[in-house]
Amino acid sequence: MLYIVLVLVLAALGLLVTALITATSLWAWVSIGLSVLAGLLLLLDWLRRRKREAPAESSEDSKDDAAAAPEEDAEQTELIPVSGELGDPAEVPEPVVEEDSGEETATPEPKAAAKAVRDTPPGVEETDPEDLEVVKELEDEVVVVDEYPRYHLVDCGWLSGRDTIPIGVGEARQLGFTPCARCGPDTVLAAAHR
Repeated sequence: MLYIVLVLVLAALGLLVTALITATSLWAWVSIGLSVLAGLLLLLDWLRRRKREAPAESSEDSKDDAAAAPEEDAEQTELIPVSGELGDPAEVPEPVVEEDSGEETATPEPKAAAKAVRDTPPGVEETDPEDLEVVKELEDEVVVVDEYPRYHLVDCGWLSGRDTIPIGVGEARQLGFTPCARCGPDTVLAAAHR
């Protein structure tokens, strides 16, 4: 059945190309008719297979139900969370008990807020054109972090706990890195060399 559908689809494609080359709409309509016929044959084949599989599945299900019950209990040995995903326990806020009402409410901890700020990549420093001319020629060392587009001074607060790669500021600029808005390396380095 599928071979017939394949032949019909190839014939429809050939007729469509013929219709385009000869600019005859009759071939295009015949191509559309063959495509519809191929689609109907696919639908009939799918329905026929579905009817064949339905009785076979129901007989297998009745046999498997008796044997599957003990296996299901044996397989359920690992703990699975009821809802949500398991995360870092340090990120989950502790419930705070209000003394007067006795209700628990979750409030974000300052650590989580500081972590969110630290994880946000810094913006680009707006460099003065005069500072830019000075910085382009410098070979002072700055640091970059893999997969981040900014270069930083060594003491930048955003770098805390990250692996850094030392590089000359001129080379960092040539490679397409841009200055960090938090530590302002262009302004600091240009002021130091004036």
